[in-house]
Amino acid sequence: MITSAQNERVKYVRSLARRQVRQREGRFVVEGTRLLDELARAGIRPALVFFTEAWAETLAGQRLLPIVRDASEGAWPVSEAVMAACASTQTPQGVLAVAPVVNLNPKPGLLLILDGIRDPGNLGTILRSAESAGVGQVLLAPGTVDLYNPKVVRGAMGAHLRLPVFGHDWPAISERAEGRAVWLADAAAGTAYDAVDWTQPSALIVGGEAAGAGQEATRLAKGGVSIPMTGGAESLNAAMAATVILFEAARQRRLASLEESP
Repeated sequence: MITSAQNERVKYVRSLARRQVRQREGRFVVEGTRLLDELARAGIRPALVFFTEAWAETLAGQRLLPIVRDASEGAWPVSEAVMAACASTQTPQGVLAVAPVVNLNPKPGLLLILDGIRDPGNLGTILRSAESAGVGQVLLAPGTVDLYNPKVVRGAMGAHLRLPVFGHDWPAISERAEGRAVWLADAAAGTAYDAVDWTQPSALIVGGEAAGAGQEATRLAKGGVSIPMTGGAESLNAAMAATVILFEAARQRRLASLEESP
């Protein structure tokens, strides 16, 4: 059992809390039984796993131990103190894994562009919603929080393993969006989100929580879409607004698919 925070493997896992190390290594940390399950479902072999004896004795631990022991660089029981030192959560679940960054090919469907989303919880939620709504690919514009930030990973609930996500500058984003109707989520826009024909090749830009979308996003968009609201609230946060619009696009595409079926 590893009991010292000075252990070299422990130091390596802790180093992955830094963005530059994650980028250099092409790896990130996933925490908890649920995300370890997601790795198994995606057929992704972890590089390294730490687990506590208490976790190994749970039903989930017993079920996942064969996967844990298949880690390419070993699976190691660790003390509760070491787990706490490595985990980014205040109450660790007793297991974490170092996983490789997954490179996925773009899929057909809606293109989602995120401009300056700085809150990691919001980005994680948006990615989870995007995967659930059948988004084909997500582009992260400059100024957006790191895709593999631990809070983003937790919030996305495994979307990193299935949803194609790419970081690009604005010239590359414009190239990816070519041939699509590009709409900018804007609370002040005159076009309602459910008045847009999302069955056509389309892209949606969602701006950051505080400053909103930047000039490059505004120039790229053909128009803005808003979510009509009643009551006293003026707008939704970025994650909620993105979710509402994405599922409207999914609804339209699903109905169109049913109409085309014989």
